[in-house]
Amino acid sequence: MQGIDECLLEAMRLPGARGAALVDWTSGLALGAVGEAPGGDQEAAAAEAAELARLAAEQRAFASGSSGEVGVAGSSGAVGPSGSSGTAGAGAAGAEAAGQKPDPPVEDLILSNRDSYHVLRFVPTSFDSSVFLHLWLARAEGNLALARIRLGEMAGRLELG
Repeated sequence: MQGIDECLLEAMRLPGARGAALVDWTSGLALGAVGEAPGGDQEAAAAEAAELARLAAEQRAFASGSSGEVGVAGSSGAVGPSGSSGTAGAGAAGAEAAGQKPDPPVEDLILSNRDSYHVLRFVPTSFDSSVFLHLWLARAEGNLALARIRLGEMAGRLELG
């Protein structure tokens, strides 16, 4: 288990990392941030990333499974579904009853532009799974596949008390 600061510092050691933050997507607040911020303002970047995360997490089109019901586990964004299935409530309730962290509604989102990547990795928590790691990578130096794998590992180790 690792805390917020350790997690963000580990994210900054990834090739091409320009900035990283842990954001609550329901409030838009950064719970921690290191490095540069897209646009130069950490708080504004957190609020804007939270809008994108909230939009993806709340839409049926990005839910896992093919039943049309809102999924609890899975992947979204440019990556595609992970193949896991579940419905809202059922997976979360089962995970909580088993003493596990419930899966967030979306696994990750990847947004790319001409010079950088933004990777939003949703973090499973013991409460409502409404936080995500936001990693900003320089496109020329960054390794998107490595960043996605490492963010997944970091999200699993993150302890949010």
